[in-house]
Amino acid sequence: MTGAESQWLASGMQRVPELARQLYDRFEPIHAVTYFATEARAAMGDLGYRGFWMGYFAARSAPLGQVAPQVVTAVFYNFAPARVAKALPAAWEIAGPQVALQAREDSAVAALRRYGVTDDENVRTAAQLAGSAARHASMDGRPLFAANVALPWPTDPVAALWHATTLLREHRGDGHVATLAAAGVSGRESNVLHCAAGAVPHDYMKRTRHYDDAEWRACEDSLVGRGLLTDHGSLTPAGRDLKDHIEATTDALAVHAFDGLDDGEVEALFRALTPIARTVIAAGDMPAVTPMSLRRDY
Repeated sequence: MTGAESQWLASGMQRVPELARQLYDRFEPIHAVTYFATEARAAMGDLGYRGFWMGYFAARSAPLGQVAPQVVTAVFYNFAPARVAKALPAAWEIAGPQVALQAREDSAVAALRRYGVTDDENVRTAAQLAGSAARHASMDGRPLFAANVALPWPTDPVAALWHATTLLREHRGDGHVATLAAAGVSGRESNVLHCAAGAVPHDYMKRTRHYDDAEWRACEDSLVGRGLLTDHGSLTPAGRDLKDHIEATTDALAVHAFDGLDDGEVEALFRALTPIARTVIAAGDMPAVTPMSLRRDY
C-alpha cells in the first residue's frame, strides 16, 4: 500500500470511503470470473441452461433458492423484468439451485487455478482476511449478501477466496441498490444515468441490459424531467452531483464491511489482493468494458 493509500486508514476505524472503492477494484475481478471465464460458461451450458443469461440469473440467484422472478428482479435491480422471467423459473426445471451453486464454485475455482492462482501463502492470507471481514459485516438490508453468507464455507483456500470476494461484492451491491432506491433512481434509470456519466458506452449497456429504443428514451425523458440530464442525454450539474452522491454513499456503506479488521489487517488484505487481481485481469477473460466500471490502473 502506498503512502497515499495508507492515509485512507485512521485511528478508531474511521476510514475514508475511497478505501472501499480501491478494495472493490481488487476483489471484484476475483469474483467476476463467475461471469466471464470460459470454465464458468461451459459449466452452465453443461447443466443444460440455455444461453448466457439463463446461466447468469440461475447461478447468481441460486443462494436465494427458487424464488419468483419478481424477487430476483427486485434484488438485482437493474435488469429488465421480462429478461429475468425468460430465465426463471425455467432454469430450475433443468437444474436446481444446489446444482447451480456447486457448478458456480467449481468452475470459478478451475478458472482461477488456470490463471495461476494457487494454494499459496498470499491466497491463504487474502482468503482468511476477506473471509473474516465478510463474516463480521452487517446483513441488515442486504438480501443477496445474506443469502450468500448462509452458504457453507469452502475449505479449499482458492474456493474460500472466491467465496469471500463474492460476499464482499454482493454486500457492496446491496448497499448500492439501497442508495439508488433512496435517491429515487429506478433500476432501469440507473443504467442510463451510469452511461450519461461516461462509465460505459450507451450501445453496450442497451445490449447487455436489454433495452429497446423506446424504453431507453423513456428513462432519459424521466431523468430530463427531473433536471438530471440535458435534452442531449448528458449529465446536468444536478445530475453530476447526484451521480457523485450515489458513488460516494455506496463507498461509505461498503467500507463498513471491513470494520471487523484492524488497520494492519486491512493493509495486509490490500497487499494480498492486488497481485491476485492483476493475475486474474492479465488472464484476459474479463472484457475491457463491463458494467462494473473497474479501475485497472494499479
